[in-house]
Amino acid sequence: MNESSETPYSQPWYDTLLKQFGEGVCRQLGVYAIPEDFLLSVVIPIYNERNTLMTLVDCVRAVPIRKELILVDDGSTDGTIELLKSLESQANDDDSNRLQIKYHEVNRGKGAALRTGFESATGDVIVVQDADLEYDPSEFPRLLQPILTGKADVVYGSRFLGDYAHRVLYYWHYMGNQVLTTLSNCFTNLNLTDMETCYKLFRREVLQEILPTLKQDRFGFEPEITAKIARRDLRIYELSISYNGRPYAEGKKIGWRDGVKALWCIVRYAWKD
Repeated sequence: MNESSETPYSQPWYDTLLKQFGEGVCRQLGVYAIPEDFLLSVVIPIYNERNTLMTLVDCVRAVPIRKELILVDDGSTDGTIELLKSLESQANDDDSNRLQIKYHEVNRGKGAALRTGFESATGDVIVVQDADLEYDPSEFPRLLQPILTGKADVVYGSRFLGDYAHRVLYYWHYMGNQVLTTLSNCFTNLNLTDMETCYKLFRREVLQEILPTLKQDRFGFEPEITAKIARRDLRIYELSISYNGRPYAEGKKIGWRDGVKALWCIVRYAWKD
């Protein structure tokens, strides 16, 4: 087997496995070919993630897909900025892992950081990636499959589908998520299981249309973007993902006030952009 055929998700790699296992098995296993010219934009909002940032960047870089990493620091004060400056000073000649770093002078919130990242994204598909290691970038290829095979415009990664590993944490957080997801579904007429998930993937054309309408600076981004894709009658898929949730002692930032704001956003954006 030559070198190119050993590259995961290359056409020779797929052709070899297709001959061995057949089309049905490959489809079920998430084995498919990603075009050589495909580019994935990974938008990473960052706020005080000094302890996890470099590990997360290495994990994203290790994914065997051509991509650009767009890191947006949202006014960190814990030394994260120094790490980002160090990254900037390194050679950036790896076409498989392009790097862009953006800075907010003051903390504005996850939604604001994502808008900054989205504005710079040039990839065919754009994915949101938190910097805290709760979500595993190695799952990108599986999440991309519905889009790259022409079935989906948007893909959500659900923490509540399938049998992937989940760290057991807060019951009331789980219940709050279920309430918000159910209420969002009532207004959008979708049947999502995890509206608040980090992993949301969009075809670039979809996000370009919605981007000028995005307004929420904090975690209200989640119900806002969900309402806006629902109103556009897009093809939305949901796939199971693993989840390594962290407690507040390890830096978790979302709180009850964000839940209240999410309720307001669900109702507000149900009617218009």
